[in-house]
Amino acid sequence: MSTAAESQAAGGVVDPARERLRRWRLVLGGDAADGTGCALSGQDAAMDGALAALYGKAENGRAGRDRSAGLGASAPSVARWLGDIRTYFPSSVVQVMQRDAIDRLGLSTLLLEPEMLEAVEADVHLVGTLLSLNKAMPETTKETARAVVRKVVEDLEKRLATRTRATLTGALDRSARINRPRHHDIDWNRTVAANLKHYLPEYGTIVPERLIGYGRASQSVKKEVILCIDQSGSMAASVVYASVFGAVLASMRSISTRLVVFDTAVVDLTDQLDDPVDVLFGTQLGGGTDINRALAYCQSQITRPADTVVVLISDLYEGGIRQEMLKRVAAMKASGVQFVTLLALSDEGAPAYDREHASALAALGAPAFACTPDLFPEVMAAAIEKRPLPIPETV
Repeated sequence: MSTAAESQAAGGVVDPARERLRRWRLVLGGDAADGTGCALSGQDAAMDGALAALYGKAENGRAGRDRSAGLGASAPSVARWLGDIRTYFPSSVVQVMQRDAIDRLGLSTLLLEPEMLEAVEADVHLVGTLLSLNKAMPETTKETARAVVRKVVEDLEKRLATRTRATLTGALDRSARINRPRHHDIDWNRTVAANLKHYLPEYGTIVPERLIGYGRASQSVKKEVILCIDQSGSMAASVVYASVFGAVLASMRSISTRLVVFDTAVVDLTDQLDDPVDVLFGTQLGGGTDINRALAYCQSQITRPADTVVVLISDLYEGGIRQEMLKRVAAMKASGVQFVTLLALSDEGAPAYDREHASALAALGAPAFACTPDLFPEVMAAAIEKRPLPIPETV
């Protein structure tokens, strides 16, 4: 049976009923009970083989072992399979299938081979897997792994950097408000709101006795930002995005940026912020969690509380002293620090997280929520301007 595309290319008319059977056959996988009675050939058969290798029924607890199209355990067979799925499926689907292959078939160890890394479709989740394997990675693989990570990081920077800089530059400008602004620096919305009591009904206008505006942010440091990142295994994607954002923030002269990662130990990676790849390879995914210890370090680095934003990125499963953690957050907020709690910084939404700790932080005025990379610039802008955070409605 030819594919729909092949039939159309040959000038034939696709039979809707046969096309439905073909699609159901690809979905159901061809077991005896699939009920379609539809045979595949050509590209359809090759696509079905690639899918069966990964999603075929389990035998002895392993997926993809009951058919001839299994992946096996060798790098050559996996590399061929990776080439096949890149031929037959779009990039977004390829990335999902790669993640499933790593999880379902235990292929993580094969990523320690340079040939395998050259064959995979690089994405944020692959970077997370490579970082978790960093300590076990042989020297022959490390350069290839760095090249894969660098490609993903550069793609993310292209996507996120321009908008982030523009959004935060505007926020810095607006945060430097003055009471005697020049005409083009007047914040008219705030000026009108502040002078409503001077409304003259007979003239239908407001007399602006007090002008509110903002001066343009100079090149001197206006705000200090501390990114405090949980590097437990579930936070892999968040670590990748936070490292990229850290590098972008560090490139802005008006913002002094510090990046701290933690598990049960605390590591300050600020001196590596000029290269987020170095930051990522300086992390060590996995291990326990001591949020209190990390916040204690961050608190010790604050010199201008009223001009500081602390961003904690964590699932909040605290292995340290819970009450001390909450006391530190309360103390920082009381001193004027803007404290932001993100359960995740990724496109996937919130992972499993400690709801009791999230509720306790919300009670302190630091609500915890998952944040997508596209929303992060707006969250930071709101924190810089000391206005309510744009918390997603799903929280």
